[in-house]
Amino acid sequence: MSKIPLEIIAEALNNNNLDKETISRVMNDIAHMAQVMADEEKASREPPVKKQFIIVLSDPRGTVPDEDYVGWVVQIPEDDNPGSTLERIKRSAYEHNISKKGRKYPVKSIGEACEAVGAKFQKEQGISIKTKLPITILKTDNLLPELGEEAQAE
Repeated sequence: MSKIPLEIIAEALNNNNLDKETISRVMNDIAHMAQVMADEEKASREPPVKKQFIIVLSDPRGTVPDEDYVGWVVQIPEDDNPGSTLERIKRSAYEHNISKKGRKYPVKSIGEACEAVGAKFQKEQGISIKTKLPITILKTDNLLPELGEEAQAE
């Protein structure tokens, strides 16, 4: 069913020579019903599912030990060297620490820098930290099983 604006309904009621009191009551009833329907629809929606970021580490040679790792998702300009990422975080932390807020609440580690340093300092260094809290890093051998192997496992 299409949604009709209340103004069109009011105009249609006016064109049919109804008295103002009747038109007012009908419009109030329609507005109340629309509000009730909107509230029911809002209540029936499922809450959004919270999602987390995961970094997947490719280890085809098996050189990384089997341990749990955590890290942060960071974004730098496409043309810049990824090796400069840690230096950018350190520089943004330094700039934060010499600011008024940083002198009061200095950061002392990369983790604290990712959590507490503001976007202003990160932007100056050309870096954007996408996850303030550390996230889990999963290790993979970067291979998919053959279709026959997967069917046999089941």
